[in-house]
Amino acid sequence: MNPMDFTRVKISTTTPVDTAEAVRQALGEAGAGEVGEYTFCSYSSVGKGRFMPSEKANPHIGVANALEVVEEERIEVVCDRSKAKQVIAALKKAHPYEEVIIDVIPLLDEDQL
Repeated sequence: MNPMDFTRVKISTTTPVDTAEAVRQALGEAGAGEVGEYTFCSYSSVGKGRFMPSEKANPHIGVANALEVVEEERIEVVCDRSKAKQVIAALKKAHPYEEVIIDVIPLLDEDQL
C-alpha cells in the first residue's frame, strides 16, 4: 500500500476554553466532523497549555518573556483529505492565537489494515 493512499485525516488543535465553541463551529461549517449521516462530530478534552511569548510576539494571552499557563480545550475532528486545506483555513481564521498548533494525522480505512 502506498503511504499516500488515504482519504481521511484527523485534525486537532488546542484553543482557550472560551473560544472552543467558535472554533468547533468553524470546523463543522468547513466540512470537518462528517461521519456517515452525522455532521459537526468532534471530541474535546480540557488541559493546560504553556508558552512564553518572545519580545517580537503579539500574544492573544500573556506578555513577552513571561511563562503563561492557559486552560485550553483540545478539539479533534475527522474530515476528507480533499477538504483538509479548507478546514485548516477555517480553523486558523476562527482561532485567536497568533501561532496555531495544528496536528494532521492520515487515517487508514478498516479495509486497508
